[in-house]
Amino acid sequence: MAAEQLVESLIYTKPEGLTAVGTHYCPGCTHGISHRLVAEVIDEMGRREDAIGVAPVGCSVFAYKYFNMDFAEAAHGRAPAMATGIKRVNPDKIVFTYQGDGDLASIGAAEILHAAGRGENITVIFINNAIYGMTGGQMAPTTLPGQKTTSTPRGRDVETHGFPLRMCEILSQMDGAAYIVRRSLHDVPHIRNAKKAIKKAFETQANGMGFSMVELLSSCPTNWGIPAGESLNFIKEKMMPMFPLGDYKVLDAGGEKSTG
Repeated sequence: MAAEQLVESLIYTKPEGLTAVGTHYCPGCTHGISHRLVAEVIDEMGRREDAIGVAPVGCSVFAYKYFNMDFAEAAHGRAPAMATGIKRVNPDKIVFTYQGDGDLASIGAAEILHAAGRGENITVIFINNAIYGMTGGQMAPTTLPGQKTTSTPRGRDVETHGFPLRMCEILSQMDGAAYIVRRSLHDVPHIRNAKKAIKKAFETQANGMGFSMVELLSSCPTNWGIPAGESLNFIKEKMMPMFPLGDYKVLDAGGEKSTG
C-alpha cells in the first residue's frame, strides 16, 4: 500500500507589521497577542508606512523592537503628550500609544485625561493586567480589591488604598472622546472582538473624529503568581466583574453618541 501523502496547509503568517524578533515577555503574557492584533489591523488597513507608535516605560518599553513601523519612546506616563505632538505635526499619520495600567492610570493619569479632554485625534491601546509588571509586581491603580501584590502582601484594602480606577468609565465622560471600549484577551472569541475594536479605533482616528481608546484585559501570570492557564481564568472570573466589557462611548460619523 502506498504511503499516504501528507499535505501542509498554511493557516497563519506573521503580519508584516511585526519584526522577526523574539519578545522579552513572560510565558502566558498576552502582550504578544495584542501586538499581533495591532499589527494585523494596520497591515489590513494598508497604513503600515503611515503608522507611528509611542511606547513609554513599562513591560512595553521595547515595543519598538517588535513592530515593523516607526516608533518613538516616551518617558513614563508621557506617551499621550508625545503622541499629541507627533499627530499635530503629522496629521495624516496614524498615531497610537501602547500603554500599561500603571503607566496610563497612575503616573500618566493627567496626560491621558487631558489628551481625551482636548479630543486629540490619537488612538490608545491600553493593556490592563491589574498590576505593575516590569518593576516587580506592585499594586497598580487597577489592582483588584483583596488582590495580593508585592506592595500589598495582605491584599488591596480599599479603605487604605482606595478602589480600582475604571478608565473606560472615566474617559467616556470626556467631551473629546469619540471611541472608548473595553475588551479582553482571555480566549479566542474575545480576541477576535478585540481585533474588531482596534480596527474601529484606528478608523475613528482616520476619520478625524477625535480621541479613541481600546482597553484590553490582559494576563500577568508571573506577577500574579499563578500558572499561565489559570491566569486566563483569572481575567474571566475576577477581572471582568470589576471591569465589565463593553462600548462605553461610540460616536458615529454624524457625531451621535451611544454609551454602554
